[in-house]
Amino acid sequence: MAKAIMVQGTMSNAGKSLVCAGLCRVFRQDGYRVAPFKSQNMALNSFITRDGLEMGRAQVVQAEAAQVEPDVRMNPILLKPVTNTGSQVIVNGEVRGNMRAAEYFAMKRTLVPEILAAYRSLALENDIIVIEGAGSPAEINLHENDIVNMGMAKMAKAPVLLVGDIDRGGVFAQLYGTIALLKEEERAMVKATIVNKFRGDVALLRPGLTMLETLTGKPVAGVLPMLDVDIEDEDSLAARLERRKGDAALDIAVIRLPHISNFTDFAVLEATPGVGVRYVREASSLGGPDLVILPGTKSTIADLRWLRQSGLEAAVKKLAARGVAVIGICGGYQMLGMRISDAEGAEGGGEIGGMGLLPVETEFANEKHRTRVRGTALETGGIFAPLSGAQLEGYEIHMGRTLLSEDATPLVRLENGMPDGCQKGNVYGSYLHGFFDSEGCREAILGALAAQKGVLLQAEPFDLKAYKERQYNLLAKRVRENIEMNMVYRILDAGV
Repeated sequence: MAKAIMVQGTMSNAGKSLVCAGLCRVFRQDGYRVAPFKSQNMALNSFITRDGLEMGRAQVVQAEAAQVEPDVRMNPILLKPVTNTGSQVIVNGEVRGNMRAAEYFAMKRTLVPEILAAYRSLALENDIIVIEGAGSPAEINLHENDIVNMGMAKMAKAPVLLVGDIDRGGVFAQLYGTIALLKEEERAMVKATIVNKFRGDVALLRPGLTMLETLTGKPVAGVLPMLDVDIEDEDSLAARLERRKGDAALDIAVIRLPHISNFTDFAVLEATPGVGVRYVREASSLGGPDLVILPGTKSTIADLRWLRQSGLEAAVKKLAARGVAVIGICGGYQMLGMRISDAEGAEGGGEIGGMGLLPVETEFANEKHRTRVRGTALETGGIFAPLSGAQLEGYEIHMGRTLLSEDATPLVRLENGMPDGCQKGNVYGSYLHGFFDSEGCREAILGALAAQKGVLLQAEPFDLKAYKERQYNLLAKRVRENIEMNMVYRILDAGV
């Protein structure tokens, strides 16, 4: 049976996911079989496993760091927010339905057997399980039915490392206050603290660290600097969404929809030399990009209304009319069509006219389509003619189906013979998440944009897998340099 260690945080986005990924890679480098685990994840970024099940991307990243295949057991419960008060509830990769927050809170303890079954089966196959918490363990209004922080630590008998975010200020109060609000038995389970996202001279922090250790009775395991690694972020708090245009040769604008999902689709573009990706939420800042991307969304109809009201729809249509390339992925693809209808109430019901840039119509249904796919780009017109024949691989997660008009031209032929997406002029749409991860697709699109603009990108192909491996190894190096791994191993061996 595997040993376990848990990383909890003083708040959302304190850096738990990245610390877990770093520990996964360190343990893997040290020769252990490692698996990540998060009993309940709330995120709009999700992933489809090889067996067609849906899980949060944070545990996918951690699995990559551990050099193992992502497995839905690593994230048995995934909550995908649909409204401000409700989420789609996914258990063991399958949709259980939409629930209001109070409704889910009342029933979530019934999911404990499924959480434990997933955890225990992973523990039988590995040496170490790195468990991630959610939010803060000091959310005392939710403490009674907790299944993801101290509740999970108790179930797994896992010692806890508590991470605080110094970049937001008040890190000593964060760490001390969190520990003080825990029950006595839970305080005993917290074995050490970590200060995360530090900028500056650690020596200036030492007096505060000493006082923190005295007040809490817990050692400080380390001070992690603001890390210079490029690894996918878990949620919409991610700093990458605030990026603005730099001096890159190519300027790509991703529309930052209110319910944007799977924005990790564009991480590979951000990492490609010579390519600048910025996330736009105001028409005044759209400017004249070389490519506009409409990303996925959990609330297509609501986000299309926002796009319309914000003036961004009109701005995107003007760019398309001028010949600027526009690509829609998943929900963004649906928006580009003529009409979206929701007769079954999958998103609350209703019907709305689309942007009218592609000859397709979408009909929502309560059944979710989720699968890993491969395909080949069909003969492609417009700016992206070089895309013709490129091999693509990705996954689909969407509700309902999109129907092409009789004279419409599909973009991709899937390996099962079915068409995907649509193209018209310089406007393209596809359901494939991971569209740009495919090297041939990415090179064709970026090469065409560079040729049109008369700029040069690096001649050597960009190897995404090798790039990710370098980033995980760099993360592990930073963890080893700044966290006392001997202490972490002692905590791991001693347990609770």
